[in-house]
Amino acid sequence: MPREIILGNGRLLVNLDSRYRVRELYYPYVGKENHLLDGIGEVGVWVEGNFSWVGEAGWEIGSRYEEETLVAVTVAFNPALQLSLRFIEAVDWEREVWVRKVEVKNLASYSREIRVFFYHDFNLGGYDLGDTAFYDPATRGMVHYKSCYFLLLNGHEGIDRYSIRKRGGGGSRADAEDGELAGPPADQGDMNSAVAFSFYLEAGGEKTFFFWLVAGRSLEEVREKDGWVKHKGPDEILERTRLFWRHWLKRTRRKDFADLPEDLIRLYRHSLLVLRAQTDLRGGVLAASDTDILATNRDHYAYIWPRDGALVAHALDRAGYPEVSRAFFNFAASVLRQGEGFFWHKYHPDGTLGSSWLAWLHGGEEKLPIQEDETALVLWALGEHLRLYPEASGYLTDWFSSLVKPMASFLACYRDEKTGLPLPSYDLWEERYGTFTFTASTVYAALRAAAYLAILAGERLLARTWKQAAEEVKQGVLEHLYDRERNRFLRGLGLTARGLSPDPTLDASLWGVWRFGLLPPSDPRVVATMEAVEEGLKVKTAVGGIARYHGDYYFRQTENFDTVPGNPWIITTLWLAEYLTVRANRKEELAPAKELLCWAARHKSSTGMLPEQLHPFTGTPLSVCPLTWSHAAFIEAVEAYRRGWRAFPS
Repeated sequence: MPREIILGNGRLLVNLDSRYRVRELYYPYVGKENHLLDGIGEVGVWVEGNFSWVGEAGWEIGSRYEEETLVAVTVAFNPALQLSLRFIEAVDWEREVWVRKVEVKNLASYSREIRVFFYHDFNLGGYDLGDTAFYDPATRGMVHYKSCYFLLLNGHEGIDRYSIRKRGGGGSRADAEDGELAGPPADQGDMNSAVAFSFYLEAGGEKTFFFWLVAGRSLEEVREKDGWVKHKGPDEILERTRLFWRHWLKRTRRKDFADLPEDLIRLYRHSLLVLRAQTDLRGGVLAASDTDILATNRDHYAYIWPRDGALVAHALDRAGYPEVSRAFFNFAASVLRQGEGFFWHKYHPDGTLGSSWLAWLHGGEEKLPIQEDETALVLWALGEHLRLYPEASGYLTDWFSSLVKPMASFLACYRDEKTGLPLPSYDLWEERYGTFTFTASTVYAALRAAAYLAILAGERLLARTWKQAAEEVKQGVLEHLYDRERNRFLRGLGLTARGLSPDPTLDASLWGVWRFGLLPPSDPRVVATMEAVEEGLKVKTAVGGIARYHGDYYFRQTENFDTVPGNPWIITTLWLAEYLTVRANRKEELAPAKELLCWAARHKSSTGMLPEQLHPFTGTPLSVCPLTWSHAAFIEAVEAYRRGWRAFPS
């Protein structure tokens, strides 16, 4: 189920789904400790002896963001209960505080008592062992803690109805469903909690109250933050957060968005907010924070892939937010081991190594379990960063020794002596082992970037060495990865029992040949390849879009590959939009690229979230939503369109 609402500030991230259930709560790293892993947070109401959890049958729910902010508004209406609730909420832009303003309206023609419940099934630290919860008389709030993780829940007038119960028999959730809470004031172990607020409303009457959560590393810290909320005022916290995000987006208001419609411009700005919310303040760029995929894989996307991080950093650079991408480059420098010069598959936001399915053995021989494009893309993005922002050259002193030299040295050496191509590694999609056209294109671009950065650093000998290595990679691609019979590039050379053999599978990642500068987009070989991608990977249903590759198995919905070569992905469709933009010779020829941008916008969620991929027949999101990479690709495609538009006279 897509996450309709994400609220964050780089240290605290809260996600809610379309049923207004709290699904993830990350702190202190965005993407590491999910304190609701296998748990949930819900709002319930009791009125006239009837209890209902918001989001269950009978509720009509609609969510949106206030314009150009990470302040969300959700309206929940239940006609049977004659009740509506309106939630306005945000994570403070600076402090680890999540504030919810709750407006309750009695739609009945008579007065009655209404009780609103907040239930939380926390698993602090991401596991359900050794939790403690207690009612805190000092703050009149509910505290959950384990080790160095502390959460304090409270309201403006304090909490006087609460329940803390073991999960067996339904725990505090079941306790709430009679409209009463009768739990003890403290418990430990496998338990959850609920708190309630009650009031009487006249016919048509309304009540506004606040509920908040603060996170910290000690009891003293959460008590201090709770006091800050009470002193500052939760309404003021919402207002200062609105102002912060609107100011953060202010630099986009100077942009000329050509002839793009307003809904695309709004999605562009919202995409920037999504990128910012899913980036840890210490630089880790989270692939996705939606953990529903746990149901099929018992793992998730809440990791930092250097590939995704580099492409997100470049999108932020293009959009004019270099301070965020610099944090990513510093993160990359912190996890790159100097003696190796390459990145592992993925990382946690604290820099520790993430899980991986990449094998260390192939054909009985030990091989590096890496995607070489991940290393190459970071180096390429770093070079682009300093081209776009030459004033940042002061950072190069540290980055050259910590990033550029070790990565470029690895990429230059990790090549086949005969072909000049990169040695085998995993492909962009992390599915197969071999030497791939996309990987080789990124290695070429990375070595070119390294040569440029070496000149800036006064290392002319290294610049010549890396430039020569780049040219050898290019020649290897043209000699060994271009199929003259098919008149297009191969996906690569796949590793088989007989060694490397041509893999002609049509793959959208062949976009990389021109995108990373190995050949210009007008080169006949590129043109023929991209025409094959556009026609051969087009999803021929009402949904449309471009598949990753022919016969894609990931979340496959049909075996009819002639109609559906694979599920349509947001990123691959936007890659085609970029290509159509750069191939245009006049403004009128930008129309097909614009239509693909509109296609992406049509498939966003009601709150502006872009998924990884779509069901080819229904258009509903598949896999995770939002995917950070999808939003970065949208920003890149819009920026390419803007540049294309400016290139032609009015």
